[in-house]
Amino acid sequence: MHSQEAHKLHIIFFPLMAHGHTIPLVDMAKLFALKGLKTTILTTPLNAPFISKPIQRAKNLGLEIDIITLKFPTVEAGLPEGCENLDFITSRNMAFDMVIKFVKALSLFQEPLEQLLSECRPDCLIADWFFPWANAAASKFDIPRLVFHGTSFFSLCTFMSIATYKPHEKVLSESEPFIVPNLPGNIKLSGNQLPSYAKQGYEANDFTKLLRESTESELSCFGVVFNSFYELEPDYADHYRNVHQRRAWHIGPVSLCNVDIEDKAQRAGKEGSIDEHECLKWLNSKKPNSVIYICFGSITNFNSFQLKELAIALESSGKDFIWVVRKNTNPEETHQDWLPEGFEQRIEGKGLIVRNWAPQILILDHEAIGGFVTHCGWNSTLEGISAGVAMVTWPVGGEQFYNEKLVTEVLRIGVSVGVQQWSFYGDGVKSECIEKAINRVMEGAEAEEMRGRAKKLGRMAREAVEDGGSSFTDLDALIHELRFRAAKLKF
Repeated sequence: MHSQEAHKLHIIFFPLMAHGHTIPLVDMAKLFALKGLKTTILTTPLNAPFISKPIQRAKNLGLEIDIITLKFPTVEAGLPEGCENLDFITSRNMAFDMVIKFVKALSLFQEPLEQLLSECRPDCLIADWFFPWANAAASKFDIPRLVFHGTSFFSLCTFMSIATYKPHEKVLSESEPFIVPNLPGNIKLSGNQLPSYAKQGYEANDFTKLLRESTESELSCFGVVFNSFYELEPDYADHYRNVHQRRAWHIGPVSLCNVDIEDKAQRAGKEGSIDEHECLKWLNSKKPNSVIYICFGSITNFNSFQLKELAIALESSGKDFIWVVRKNTNPEETHQDWLPEGFEQRIEGKGLIVRNWAPQILILDHEAIGGFVTHCGWNSTLEGISAGVAMVTWPVGGEQFYNEKLVTEVLRIGVSVGVQQWSFYGDGVKSECIEKAINRVMEGAEAEEMRGRAKKLGRMAREAVEDGGSSFTDLDALIHELRFRAAKLKF
């Protein structure tokens, strides 16, 4: 019989197979391991290489952290060979039936997960929100299941209010704004800014049914963990816990567990398209707050028109910049199709174009960065906040319009580029609008005020994860509860 002190808690982490979900859960696994727990990350064979380097580095530092792979049921779900990550289904070649097949594949993980839980008997399973069946799998073995939401309290509360009250159905058009009911802050949105699944109803297709099942499973799980910190969104953390009556722990920003240059550069296990030391050398040559960083995440795939408008805006602004552009998936287009003639020669020394992937945290943390043009994915948004950087917001899908409202209206650390509806291709935003938004964030009194608020939030983010901080304390409270529960079961 093990005593409470002798038993080392074992936590299994099971992220959705998409980089935006996997990266924070890998950081979270490292965070738990730093507390002396044993952690295991579940993924699939083709996804494992993306996380193997940071995991091996953590192991080399003495952390007890491992990877276990489960076969991805591509054939059973009717997916093409090698389609083991949602990011592989890019916006240019995405057919909705591919997404539906991917959703079907996710449900086929329940049986192998149950087999693994039967063998490992961990003390807790932290599984992605998109795995509603994880509740039933864990409960078979009396294992508490925690839900991981890859977004903010604010975004989730907005989603729940819209799902409950359907305010978009009470206005005359998709473009007419409405106030989100029962949500602090008098937040306004329009139907055009809502995800399509928020307007279709839960029975529209297999994907919306998955959302309903995921929402319902959250009601019966052990609780929810958030990659956020209390001081960032206190009204919405309280609203989620008290009004929606959910058990929740805020333990972020989890990216701050990466403390040195190598950790930050290799956080996701991705091979960067630019050497981190080259990048640092270039940034070191620039003045503080003089460089604008542009990156739209791993899924967004702007068309040639939008990329060219962005290039024109960057050149016209006169600002130094680092611009991350995803590798073009259209074989008929090359970079010459979207760059103005002679652009690369004219911006030499003033701009870096990074194709495909860059060490984002390393870049954002540098004192030369004065602004961040972002799609408002939660990982990028929180990384910008943690670095104390003001933002130009350019949402393209998902809950990103919600995150934009948090940045621009609640926190007041950014300005919108002016996008009014979903578009993974860029929505045809003209260069004049882009340049104006960049200038507002980079120069003048308004920019200084935003930057001051952003830097204050950055300090609060770091304090939250330090000894005695809000996230540090919440994580300790969660571990204590899991340890107490495990001790009761063993006695």
